[in-house]
Amino acid sequence: MKIIFKIAKNEIRNLCYSPVAWFLAIIFLVQCAIFYAAPLIHHANIQDTMLKNNPEFTGFAKPITVSIFLNEDGIFANALQNLFLFIPLLTMGILSREINNGTLKLLYSSPIRIREIVLGKYLALMAYNLALVGIIGIFMVSAAFQIQFVDYGMLLSATLGFYLLVCAFAAIGLFMSSLSTYQIISGIGTFLVLFALGYVGDLWQKYDFLRDLTYFLSISGRTDKMLLGLITSKDVIYFLVVIYMFLGFTLFKLRGERETKPWSVKALRYLAVVVSGVLIGYISSRPALTGYWDITAGKTNTLHPRTQKILKALDENAPLEVTMYTNLLGKGMEYGIPEARNPYLAALWEPFLRFKPDIQFKYVYYYDYDGKSDNNMYFKFYPGKTVKQIAGIRAQITDQDPTLFMPPEEVSKMIDPKAENGRLFLQMKYKGRKINLRTFNDNVFWPDERQIDDALKRLIAEKAPKIYFLSGNLERSIYKTGEREYSAISTEKLNRGSLINHAFDVDTLSTFSALSLERHNIPEDIAALVIADPKIILGEVTLAKIRQYIDKGGNLMICGEPGKQYVLNPLLKQLGVQLMKGTLVELSKNETPDKVIPYITEAAAGLAEEGALLAWKDAIRKKDTEDDSLKIVMPGVTGLSYAEQGGFTISPILKTTAQKTWLKAGTLVLDSVPPVFSPNEGDSKEASFATGVQLTRQVNNRQQRIIVCGDADFTSNMRLVYNVFGNAFYSWFVNGAYPQYLPQPVKPKDILLRITEPQAYAFKIATLWVLPGLLLVGGTLLLIRRKRK
Repeated sequence: MKIIFKIAKNEIRNLCYSPVAWFLAIIFLVQCAIFYAAPLIHHANIQDTMLKNNPEFTGFAKPITVSIFLNEDGIFANALQNLFLFIPLLTMGILSREINNGTLKLLYSSPIRIREIVLGKYLALMAYNLALVGIIGIFMVSAAFQIQFVDYGMLLSATLGFYLLVCAFAAIGLFMSSLSTYQIISGIGTFLVLFALGYVGDLWQKYDFLRDLTYFLSISGRTDKMLLGLITSKDVIYFLVVIYMFLGFTLFKLRGERETKPWSVKALRYLAVVVSGVLIGYISSRPALTGYWDITAGKTNTLHPRTQKILKALDENAPLEVTMYTNLLGKGMEYGIPEARNPYLAALWEPFLRFKPDIQFKYVYYYDYDGKSDNNMYFKFYPGKTVKQIAGIRAQITDQDPTLFMPPEEVSKMIDPKAENGRLFLQMKYKGRKINLRTFNDNVFWPDERQIDDALKRLIAEKAPKIYFLSGNLERSIYKTGEREYSAISTEKLNRGSLINHAFDVDTLSTFSALSLERHNIPEDIAALVIADPKIILGEVTLAKIRQYIDKGGNLMICGEPGKQYVLNPLLKQLGVQLMKGTLVELSKNETPDKVIPYITEAAAGLAEEGALLAWKDAIRKKDTEDDSLKIVMPGVTGLSYAEQGGFTISPILKTTAQKTWLKAGTLVLDSVPPVFSPNEGDSKEASFATGVQLTRQVNNRQQRIIVCGDADFTSNMRLVYNVFGNAFYSWFVNGAYPQYLPQPVKPKDILLRITEPQAYAFKIATLWVLPGLLLVGGTLLLIRRKRK
């Protein structure tokens, strides 16, 4: 070890007297200063402005640590992006210089082993790499004084990733430096190897055996998790394996120059290093053998505790199987082909494999097409071609093996492709039960953690919550896509928030079908019955069945509309609620007078853990009045009158702003001058009108829950995007069991700066000009003194 340290000490001295080493350190410092100071000044400017103009400003929406260090314009992202430019320049002469000057032969003739030479020189490079880490450390230490509650765990993890990557690059550069006496050749060779390691992950991804091998060898993206604060054993071992392999190559290269052994023996040495390194890395990357350490303050890289609880509830002896069905002629095909398999597993399933490594993954490839989902696009594009011929053409265009894809008649024995519109989907199987996970036309594409949780809960529980919508009286349809209908919230497969994508069973209960209420009672096992804006008076038998359902404690949601009060009021009378006669009016310079904007009460904010409701639950309590709380638009709404009866406790969930609305009797004209309050015409005013109420009571040892609203449009297809309730009503009906909400367990604390904008500018000047200038002067003086000696 003493010899290794002596060689390292000598090499460090050479680096200290190297203009290249000083130049790289100064450039690296300038680069870090630029990419640290820019977002710091930006945040300081925003914070100063907000504090001056908004006394209620409490901090940024996103953690500042992430914004400054890890965003695309942050210090770590840019330091890693440009790292491959620095290391080849540093390492290209570390052995080439020795070989060219003949000093390496002097080392050979001394009582020094080759491995001591290699390890000594590499130890010097590691020391220089620590200097680069120290430069980044300047900004990390500064962040501790400039950011309140900076996330140290994330920064330390990112620093580890940076150091391992630069050390791996150094090992590669050391080996390439041993191959040639020309430093420029060694530098170019290092560039080529780094490029190859970054690109190899995209090679031969079609083939099962080579896919995992080349994907493992790729250095691209290896630091991504560590930059986000998640240290994994497989990533750490990968860098150690790369270092081990290239140091081994260097050792064998130098030793081979002094030996006269056959080339086959020398080749076997290299092969042994490669095979052992790849074997170690491949085995260590298996899910069951991978360790994880999330050291962020909020555990942001770890599945939510509720998700972990669901995974623990799965029977260890019953396999969980996930099958991907990829249609060559369907949407999302590019995400399901063999080349995309590893990114699919890494992006979607690795967080789950951390807690359940025995998930089984299967893949089914097929082709099927009927033209209904895209207006016969392929038939128009390839006129006269059969589906089989079109599949062959598409396979050739996308460079796929056509024999990989099943024909329609074969895959139809396994699934019904048309049930998912022929697009890529996943099917989960557990204890003989199945449920589909859909993909979506957004930037994420894959199902998210909430949807996977809901699917797992349904597989475990065996019984799904059922929501029935009354039909047959011109109610809002759960199948039509028109602007007034309800398909988006209920049965729309491409809407992430729809009930069927959160493990609900959704169906209609018609008053005229063979299984109508005229012949059958409302099923007792449903979670809730929804009656949305019927236009026809409900028959006596139907009313009796609904009343019977209410008497037994069934949950219910009723949405009415102005002008049709007479349809629902006979039913609502049993609940002590009535739709008031007339239409509410709220004058506004931007909207027609029928657009009423009620606020959400604190009772409504507690219905479910929807993001908007959670955010406002605390905010409402801090306000002097509820009038300033979260609001929604209800186009065409009437007020609700109510009096507690039948054991119900009634609480308003939506109320109009005080003194801003009145109830217009008769017809409300929208395309004329603004309406005027007229008591003579029957108009009435109240301090505030309730436009939505919740009713609860105890029946049969459980709480019965009912929602009544004076508008049915606010949750329609057209207005759903503005509906902050989301699935809150349906979650309330099932006591929060579905959908799975994942509120942030720990809110980020690093949301405020400790410095002002002028101070941030001063720090920029110090790190961008003063400190590099001092390094430049110091390095120059040192090199001049060295040259004089």
